[in-house]
Amino acid sequence: MNRTFLCLTGAAALFAVPLISAHAGEAREPYGIGLEGFAYPYPVNMLPLVNDGEQVRMAYMDVAATQPNGRIVVLLHGRNFPSSYWAPVIKTLNDAGYRVLVPDQIGFGKSSKPSADLHFDTLARNTIALLDHLQVVRADIVAHSMGGMIAVRIARAYPDRIQHLLLAAPIGLEDYRLYVPPTPTEKIIEHEDKLTAEGYRKQLETNYSLKLPPDQVTPFIDARFNIKGSSEYPRWLRAFVNSAQMIYREPVVHEIPLITQPTLFIMGADDHNAPGRPNAPEALRPKMGQNAELAKALAAKMTSATAEVIPDAGHLVFLEKPQVFNELMLGFLAK
Repeated sequence: MNRTFLCLTGAAALFAVPLISAHAGEAREPYGIGLEGFAYPYPVNMLPLVNDGEQVRMAYMDVAATQPNGRIVVLLHGRNFPSSYWAPVIKTLNDAGYRVLVPDQIGFGKSSKPSADLHFDTLARNTIALLDHLQVVRADIVAHSMGGMIAVRIARAYPDRIQHLLLAAPIGLEDYRLYVPPTPTEKIIEHEDKLTAEGYRKQLETNYSLKLPPDQVTPFIDARFNIKGSSEYPRWLRAFVNSAQMIYREPVVHEIPLITQPTLFIMGADDHNAPGRPNAPEALRPKMGQNAELAKALAAKMTSATAEVIPDAGHLVFLEKPQVFNELMLGFLAK
């Protein structure tokens, strides 16, 4: 990808750009379940791995700074987003001298979609394998949403590999099992398969309290629903649902107070995302997703942590309030 594209700014550079576009109502070739046909903002590499006896490939971007400061940041994406949505944060970090590593976790984005269940321990181990492959001894982590749960596992299991931990609107700040009864995988698959593109847009707007214009949300819709025409769509769907079960079955909130690395929570004041809330008893639903308050309470229990809450921001806090987010991120990483 040429440098002209990399220098683009504004909304067009925030997300991936579909390689194959179409006017309304015009048929278009579906993406592959590895998001073939959906462009990322920087070149994508593949790391071969073996997870639970299955050969897989982990996609990642490795973006060097023009004037490197010797520091490395790993960006960890959320469940509903390809790692391409980190594009503006990558540029901010590059401009500040950081080399940036941006993996798609196994089961997501351009990485392999395994047939087996997903586990946070495995995803954490894969991320460390990427650092080992690139001969990176220590790095900082900036993680969003589900990526925050992976980051917690990495920080706890590999504390000597992580310098700073920034959790941007993370989920997993509560144990969802305390509110939501277990749901069979096949039932979730059936529900997700019936979801329409417009229904998904409304789901994102509602669950994430989005403050973004519709055209900036469209790439998320494309990245998910243009896969439905793929011959391997059932494989993608099962992997996607397995990730929901992982979030439910493998809470990390009980580990967060044990983190010793300097940690910064950056929360959107209006972010009340709580996976599984529609399946919880109605009386319990209002108690879920008080994320800003949960972050502040957890930070108070930790060795070296603070929580910043950005007003008028939802779940996609680093895209909705980029200037405030960037100032907080760079100030924290520089400490």
